[in-house]
Amino acid sequence: MLDGPAGAGKSTVAQEVSRRLDLPFLDTGAIYRAITLVMLRRRIPAEDSPQLQDALRDFSVSFEGGAVMLGDEDVTSAIRTPEIDGAVSSYSALPAVRSALLGIQREQAKNGLVAEGRDMGTVVFPDACLKIFLTASPESRAMRRYEERVLKGEPADYGEILDAVNRRDGLDSGREIAPLRRAPGAILLDTTDLTFDQVVDRVMEYAEGV
Repeated sequence: MLDGPAGAGKSTVAQEVSRRLDLPFLDTGAIYRAITLVMLRRRIPAEDSPQLQDALRDFSVSFEGGAVMLGDEDVTSAIRTPEIDGAVSSYSALPAVRSALLGIQREQAKNGLVAEGRDMGTVVFPDACLKIFLTASPESRAMRRYEERVLKGEPADYGEILDAVNRRDGLDSGREIAPLRRAPGAILLDTTDLTFDQVVDRVMEYAEGV
């Protein structure tokens, strides 16, 4: 299980590790982003309400060939926008949202998997055989986000992205429900000065030692 702050590279690392280990990959961040997209589309505020509960009951997300599907709609790109970046922490902090999605996540783990998020080792899978806390400096994480958007041809401002990263860190670490923190027994892996391949190799070494 890989936990850590936004932009630490958890998703791409977890996907490659799952491929090498031939295990399913659970993109928990995409699940929370998908529910955030639903809420924003329906203009449901980030607070407990009958409308929120109805949306959670209707929520259905799946992963098909690397695509994130909301029902029959491919929302892979739609959930990776600055608007979603700015709103996902508010919705993911709601007890009703976390409770509704907890079962979805645990259901996937029957035969083993690789998962990433912010509370995989502390809340969702506290008994996981391997827990890693993946982190990097805010500046490094902001630069990665900046470069990703530039490569996609999207508008990108490094200063704004850095501000968003720091704001997200504060929200994730300070929330009352499942705050971002290193789980007991989790290995700390700082990726600031490591390449992607070096990070993956390091995680594989840990996995092979379990």
